[in-house]
Amino acid sequence: MVKIRLKKFGTKKRPCYRVVVQDARKPRDGVCIEEIGTYQPIAAEGNQVSIDMDRAKYWISVGAQPTDIVKKLMNVQSAAQSK
Repeated sequence: MVKIRLKKFGTKKRPCYRVVVQDARKPRDGVCIEEIGTYQPIAAEGNQVSIDMDRAKYWISVGAQPTDIVKKLMNVQSAAQSK
């Protein structure tokens, strides 16, 4: 099963995440199929989430399942784009 989930990178106490499409059986920081965005929780409020929504919708259409956190981030991204 393919998942859309977060992949952690960054330094200690300064986390950054990549939104990736990855096989669910692979480890969190393992090899991914495609990177479709980033999430920086310590950035300014408007610059935290950056997801390529076209690619995310494509992967969901072919059967990829987003995790709960990624669903929330996609909703935040959609709301920010609609303003």
